[in-house]
Amino acid sequence: MSDIALSRPVSLAIARGNGKRSLRIVQSLCILVIALVMISPLFMLLIASLKDDRFRILADMGSFRAFWVSDPTLSNYKEIAHFSGELAYGRYLFNSLVILAATVVSGLIVNSMAGFVLAWGSLRGKAALLALVVALYVIPQESIIMPLVVMMSRAGLTDTFAVQILPWVASPLYVFLFYQFFAQLPKELYEAAEMDGASVFRIYRSIYMPLSLPALATVSILMGIESWNQYLWPTLVTQTDYARPIAVAIATFFGQDSIYWDRAMAASVLMMIPVLILYLAFQRWFVSSFVGSAVKG
Repeated sequence: MSDIALSRPVSLAIARGNGKRSLRIVQSLCILVIALVMISPLFMLLIASLKDDRFRILADMGSFRAFWVSDPTLSNYKEIAHFSGELAYGRYLFNSLVILAATVVSGLIVNSMAGFVLAWGSLRGKAALLALVVALYVIPQESIIMPLVVMMSRAGLTDTFAVQILPWVASPLYVFLFYQFFAQLPKELYEAAEMDGASVFRIYRSIYMPLSLPALATVSILMGIESWNQYLWPTLVTQTDYARPIAVAIATFFGQDSIYWDRAMAASVLMMIPVLILYLAFQRWFVSSFVGSAVKG
């Protein structure tokens, strides 16, 4: 065999190796650019919260100076970290945490029970009920918000914590997510527990709930973010600071006469921390749940 014939496969292998290396470099650069685009607003928010001059923050926006602070200070955080008075954002943050915890905990119980009954219960018309649950999901929340306001007002729940928790505990989306997860578990598991004499509630509590950590994590994060970011609903049903969440309170920085960018940025950073902690706490199961759903199609 000639030298030219031997060197051709080697040249092709080298060319393929160089091509794969170039592709990896391009992919890494694309990922880096996407990551920078996604992180830059958060980084700008953090930097702006460390500046004590709201006019300077406004002037720096739109330039690279928005990503740099020469004399960082925590004065903005100190100004708003109070539980009483005009800038009682500690109180608003506490209100949001109470609403978040109560909504997520009660939502996990209610939605998982409904999903379990739809998956393994012996209800008549279960298929029609499941179709109704899915159909309810496509109805925009804003279309039913005014009747809800009237109902809550007639029930005397306006300006309370309950009015910001009760309407959002049950959700068609989360019922369907739990139903989908429970329905994928082996039928033999339910039948074996039933033959051992376990009640339906005990099967749900002792067998299915411990196995549903990915679903619990996914619903906890999605429900927590939804509850935390509520703005329209608390604006309509709260009139005082008693139960007002921080998402509504931040809007008070944007007045008709002036905008307090420095305090708004600090309050936004504080608002971001609890949902990040929630995500980090359930990250492993949250990611595995999404990966599993993608693999199953």
